[in-house]
Amino acid sequence: MQTNWVVLIIAFSYLALLFVIAAWGDRRAEQGRSLVNSPTIYALSIAVYCTAWTFYGSVGRAATTGLSFLLIYLGPTLAMLCGWLVLRKMVRIARSQRITSIADFISARYGKSSGLGMLVALIAVVAIMPYIALQLKAITVSYGVLTEYPNLSPPDLSLSDFWNDKAFWVALVLAVFIILFGTRHLDASERHEGMVTAIAFESLVKLFAFIAVGVFTCFVLYPSPATLLSQAGALLPEMERHFGLDQIPGGPLGWFGTLVLAALAFITLPRQFQVLVVENVNEQHLRRACWLFPLYLLLINLFVIPIALAGLLGLPGTGEPDSFVLTLPLAAGLEALPLLVFIGGLSAATSMMIVETIALSTMVSNQLVMPLLLRWRRLHLEESHDLSGWLLGIRRIAIIAILILGYLYHALIGEAYSLVTIGLVSFAAAAQFAPALLLGLYWRGASRNGAAAGLVAGILVWAWTLLIPGFALSGWMQTDFIERGPMGLEWLKPYALFGLEGWDIYTHALFWSMLANLGLLIGVSLFSRQSHMEQTQAALFTNALKPEAEMAAIWQGHASRYELFRLVQRYLGKAATQRLLGPAPTGDQIDSAATPAMLAAAEQGLTGALGSATARILINSVVRGEALDMASILSILDTTSQTLEYNRRLEQKSDELARIGTELKGANDRLRELDRLKDEFLAMVSHELRTPLTSIRAFAEILNDSEDMAPEQRQHFLTIIVRESERLSRLIEEILDMARLESGRMTLSPQRCDLSQLGHQAVEAVTQLFEQRQVQLDVELPDTPCPVIADPDRLQQVLINLLDNASKFADPETPQVLLRLQQHKHKFSVSVEDNGPGIDEAEREKVFEKFHQIEHQQQGQQVAAQRPKGTGLGLPISRGIINQLGGRLWVAEPEVLGGACLRLSLPQALEEDQEVSS
Repeated sequence: MQTNWVVLIIAFSYLALLFVIAAWGDRRAEQGRSLVNSPTIYALSIAVYCTAWTFYGSVGRAATTGLSFLLIYLGPTLAMLCGWLVLRKMVRIARSQRITSIADFISARYGKSSGLGMLVALIAVVAIMPYIALQLKAITVSYGVLTEYPNLSPPDLSLSDFWNDKAFWVALVLAVFIILFGTRHLDASERHEGMVTAIAFESLVKLFAFIAVGVFTCFVLYPSPATLLSQAGALLPEMERHFGLDQIPGGPLGWFGTLVLAALAFITLPRQFQVLVVENVNEQHLRRACWLFPLYLLLINLFVIPIALAGLLGLPGTGEPDSFVLTLPLAAGLEALPLLVFIGGLSAATSMMIVETIALSTMVSNQLVMPLLLRWRRLHLEESHDLSGWLLGIRRIAIIAILILGYLYHALIGEAYSLVTIGLVSFAAAAQFAPALLLGLYWRGASRNGAAAGLVAGILVWAWTLLIPGFALSGWMQTDFIERGPMGLEWLKPYALFGLEGWDIYTHALFWSMLANLGLLIGVSLFSRQSHMEQTQAALFTNALKPEAEMAAIWQGHASRYELFRLVQRYLGKAATQRLLGPAPTGDQIDSAATPAMLAAAEQGLTGALGSATARILINSVVRGEALDMASILSILDTTSQTLEYNRRLEQKSDELARIGTELKGANDRLRELDRLKDEFLAMVSHELRTPLTSIRAFAEILNDSEDMAPEQRQHFLTIIVRESERLSRLIEEILDMARLESGRMTLSPQRCDLSQLGHQAVEAVTQLFEQRQVQLDVELPDTPCPVIADPDRLQQVLINLLDNASKFADPETPQVLLRLQQHKHKFSVSVEDNGPGIDEAEREKVFEKFHQIEHQQQGQQVAAQRPKGTGLGLPISRGIINQLGGRLWVAEPEVLGGACLRLSLPQALEEDQEVSS
């Protein structure tokens, strides 16, 4: 047990440290070196979701209802992993419209309705009271356990004796601290960078404290987690059933209902909206937060079940399940760890209360109090030169009032529910904002009247099914209506509304409240007419991710710079006004007209401090003439949209024309190249045809004129004539083959043949040629048959052509060629590789084009142009033949010799394949 003064000194020291961190964060922001411009800080600030409910209540829920506690964290995990596009849209809207709270967001979406903003603010205050009571309960209970252990009897709460109630003084102390913490000055941007920095620090503290208890439980209190589980299994025979999924209240429906409830509340709780949307400085931070925040939830829940099991094992002095985190180290006789746990629980509670009360005080000030004060003529606020003090004062009073209301709920009903149960009551209330919020992001037809009707119906159903029964169970009213219904009307029983029985109370309340809320929102919206402002805001919200969505305010009237400056200064102060509008007008500038940009900047600045609805009213109060009517705004929006669409189409057409022009230019260049190649080919063919014809004619004339020529010489001349004739025939045959391929008239005779045998035959055919050229030919052909379906003559023609080409382009000093046949799965590949200069990557497809000749490259320098070593038709013909045989011919990467490598691939013939003929 710790003495009171030690605990108080440590607690106040910790709060002072938080204040120092917040001040440091604000100072860094003023210096332009923001700490919160970090996705890690942003993700840690979102962990404000983990309140005292997580720190103490998760263990308590695990000890009583098994694995159901995980649903509270699976919901936010799914929301972050699957709904980040929704969050991104909300962040962008909040930035463009200077949204300050969830009430301001919903109000702005539905035509900047001040009435709807008031309704949302009232519901938020009512909804969050149970949650603030939860934090007060956690702090006071943990303080009592720490200072009075082993006396664990709960305190006797009484409103008449509140001066002796520690929770009352905790509420007052926290009120003072939060006032100093979050309302030291009025910021038109409504971002609290110091607060976010401190909240991120608190997230680390509570995570470290909880993990410390888990490590102590699993490795100090028990030798290992396995030992803990084995002992629990032996001493708790119902453990397996207790931690089964069937133990979740309400069964499968309860499982699904709690999951949906947690996911919706994660987005709609005012504190979560504050850190997720309002405090976001860069929407790209969502990318890291989408995985870092779920990782944080995993870590902080890692030891929940071991701690719950250790508490259930009955270690003397562990007390209630909600206190296991604190009583386990106390029962073991430790002193430092319980203090660390208390600070972790204090971090979890205070971080929630700081953000929640600041968010609620902003809503109370902007949506409830200031609109009423501005309408109260007797106050003569229009004559005041500086109302920034009023705004700060209203927010500070609101913070105190909110915490006192939280204390009253704690005193009236706090003992009726456990920590987690209290949290679920708030979750169900905050979830009522989801239909108006989420549906408004994607459905233009959602109207203000529909949203208001849905919110009222939903919160009334919530109050009847959860809030009022909670007061009854606390002894503040009769409980007969719970069991028998009001006035005996059983179909109105709070926990079995309209006869729906067998569900857990939270899924039951969520179902009926969402049905009423969503049903009225859609139904009333379908049968009501939106105002022009609603239509404008609906268009801006639903199209928020489109470039044309961001549009400055448009004004038709005029306002002097002096009046505008005085108006903004009255609410924001001189320094903030000068940042928005520049120096105060003097001399001739006093009567000069404010520009539309200045009017828009003033409205945005006032929106940050007072909310969108109030800001609009105030700007209208100094504009001479009327603001541009909404019909005109909608007309401008439509015209702008049409113009943007027309420009987009023109840009697409322009890009398409540019692409077509580029393609035509490329085709024209290609035609010119083909024309050049054709001319070269014709010249080459003419030369090639003329050469053998000239030789044949010359030697024939010699033989004809020389009757007495020696027989040996005559035979030599005849051999030359035959060889040149064969050469002429081959050239003509290649030209004819190319023509047949292009016209599709080449006929093949596919049949089953042995590719290895054809390779040997091709080698025999070129052996003499290779010997004449002094080229070394290496052959790697398998001894086993390699069956393929092909035309043997044509396939052998291809192999000979590849070997002939390789011998021509091998290294002139030590020419070498490798023929290799390999099998890859159900295909055979034949590669012919030489040790020449190789083929550049840019040329690898061009070599299969008609007439194309490779220009040799050596060490990066172009060798003097040489006479082509062929007609340029061999490879195109070879590829055409292989393609018709169902194979492939390409230039591959060299594997052995490092030069050019041409490879063909043909499918293996199956056993059942029969010889075919074309």
